[in-house]
Amino acid sequence: MTARAAVILAAGEGTRMRSPTPKVLHKVAGRAMLDLAIDTAEQLGCERVVVVVGNHSPAVRAHVEKRLGPSAVAVQDPPQGTGHAVLAAREALAGFVGDVVVTYADVPLLTAEAVAPLFDLRAQGAAVAVLGFEAADPGAYGRLILGGGGLLERIVEAKDAPQAVLKIKACNSGVLAADAGVLFELLGKVRNDNGKHEYYLTDVVGLATESARAVRVAFAGEDLVAGVNSQAELAAAEAAFQTRRRRQLLAEGVTMPAPETVWFAWDTVVQPGATIEQNVVFAGGVTVEGGAVIRAFSHLEGAVVRAGALIGPYARLRPGADIGEDAHIGNFVEVKKVKVGKGAKANHLSYLGDGTVGAGANIGAGTIFCNYDGFDKFDTHVGEGAFIGSNTALVAPVTVGPGAFTGSGSVITRDVAADALALGRGVQTEKAGWAAAFRARKLREKGKS
Repeated sequence: MTARAAVILAAGEGTRMRSPTPKVLHKVAGRAMLDLAIDTAEQLGCERVVVVVGNHSPAVRAHVEKRLGPSAVAVQDPPQGTGHAVLAAREALAGFVGDVVVTYADVPLLTAEAVAPLFDLRAQGAAVAVLGFEAADPGAYGRLILGGGGLLERIVEAKDAPQAVLKIKACNSGVLAADAGVLFELLGKVRNDNGKHEYYLTDVVGLATESARAVRVAFAGEDLVAGVNSQAELAAAEAAFQTRRRRQLLAEGVTMPAPETVWFAWDTVVQPGATIEQNVVFAGGVTVEGGAVIRAFSHLEGAVVRAGALIGPYARLRPGADIGEDAHIGNFVEVKKVKVGKGAKANHLSYLGDGTVGAGANIGAGTIFCNYDGFDKFDTHVGEGAFIGSNTALVAPVTVGPGAFTGSGSVITRDVAADALALGRGVQTEKAGWAAAFRARKLREKGKS
């Protein structure tokens, strides 16, 4: 296979977002749009990825350097159009031989499957391959002028198009692929004699045609190539992602009685046979195995839910939660960095943070793993088959042995042996007749006043 590289354009200022966060670092499905674009490039098998940034946004540059390293950064300064932006990546791609695809960091829904046909067209002899789409309302999009044999002759910007061309619904997404040498050769010929005095990437199509090089088009769905330039468009991209993911999971055999109320992250894995009830939110890093049930109003992040487990309603699983097969995590239970064994239950009003719960253990209502002393975190371990009485505070580090019991209302500060009963509470005393005498005294006082 011909070597592949990607140039991702991320130098726009994004002023329409009206946000201190750079546009391309805004998130869709819990992941920065820039990262989604890099993900797509990597899924396409691109061995080199270069992100073109602007000097106005050091945060974007830092983000790229952290993920890909300094060599993946190219700076466009000052910004002079999309063609100029791609040219800024030439030095970063020095020595690369193969195909280059140009994508955009503010097009978060673009998938590797949508872009891959461009490389197929290249393999079939196209010098330049352009990704187009059929627009319901073409508006300000550039129009694709197709000639004989399906060749693309040129791209006409809407502001320069006559009325007949404006009726064309085949539009340019801005994404294209070409041999690296050809791409930079053509870009070197692009002129800026236009109203904005900018160098347009789209001009390489006309230049390729003039030099008898074939330009062909592959088409993708309009939703996949939609750009984000405002908060409203960001919300629309989020909605489109969620709709697509819900349909995929339903088709794969996941049960969702009200799918429109369930929200997924970019990397959520839900296996066929699982059930997701209403108003469930998945943050990043969650896997739900088949047969598990996530009940209404639960929130999951960085967690694994094994087959047959029951979560919620109103449960919160935080990073590191690993819920075993057939285990129950009930209403208003929060689990963080705890491995819960097979068949264990924590059904009500508890906090389990840092540690383990053995298979078949029962955690009573109001139980707290007291894992933090104000400076450091410590683990709590509850053995297999142990029974933790309601309203128990387990002060870490502490271990409750297999089969042991703790009395309700206890504060457990020392390890409990297997099969023992641990009580850590004050001794109850009783004063006979005290309540009646108290009431009588208070009534007399009220009568005097």
